[in-house]
Amino acid sequence: MPKRSMKQDDPLDDFMRREIALDGVTKAVHVAGVGPAVIVMTEMPGISPHVARFARWVRDAGFSVYMPSLFGRDGAVPGAEEGAAVFQRACVSAEFRAFAANESSPVTKWLRSLARFAHEECGGPGVGAIGMCFTGNFALTMMLEPSMLAPVLSQPSLPLNNPAGIEIAPDEVKAVRRRLERDDLTVLAYRFEGDKFCMAQRFAAYAEALGDRFIGRVLPDSAANRDLPPFFERHVTTPHSVVTAHLIDEAGQPTIAARDEILAFFTKRLAPEGR
Repeated sequence: MPKRSMKQDDPLDDFMRREIALDGVTKAVHVAGVGPAVIVMTEMPGISPHVARFARWVRDAGFSVYMPSLFGRDGAVPGAEEGAAVFQRACVSAEFRAFAANESSPVTKWLRSLARFAHEECGGPGVGAIGMCFTGNFALTMMLEPSMLAPVLSQPSLPLNNPAGIEIAPDEVKAVRRRLERDDLTVLAYRFEGDKFCMAQRFAAYAEALGDRFIGRVLPDSAANRDLPPFFERHVTTPHSVVTAHLIDEAGQPTIAARDEILAFFTKRLAPEGR
């Protein structure tokens, strides 16, 4: 993949922007690649160059990437003021439950439909998904869709006001655990040790809810990139974004090892037999 600047807006010109209508709601989705589908859900405050870079890594690993536009300005470098405004709007949006523990965000229903739609388009054993930050828990709720096989939670940050809370309804998390055990599936999750938005209590809550089906990885703060976009520089004051803004794109780095583990996880669960 050619190197692109993380400090300039990304035109996303190697993705096809599609308007996809599901459940009576139409959203823009950036699509690229060939192979089984992986839903890449952006972190706050939108599809930044760092998020697009991760989506390209997934594409280049042999997957069809579906990257929905959920908030923010697609391709933009996260500015401090603009990003804060996006964050504030999302917190009061009817699509999200930023402060509600034990309750799933309504947008996850549309995302489950997107997983089903993408599986129908791309075929293969099923679909993978990764959520980040504000969307971090969504891949878990999406396990209620039978085509979802490979959920990844990267620094899941909701609910914002309860470090030990998880943003999924109790009956849904029980249904997800039953499915994980029945189908012999696992959930991968990542956070930095000192992350103030996704703290140790949250991973402990996931482990209690999902048992050994939850595989949580904790990276040292020393592994985080320090050359950050303005939004992160001002508002995200601890290491946070494992595979995007805080990733160090150099061989041997713990964040690159995390990226590679995620790609291998998608391949294991989604690649057709014999690939």
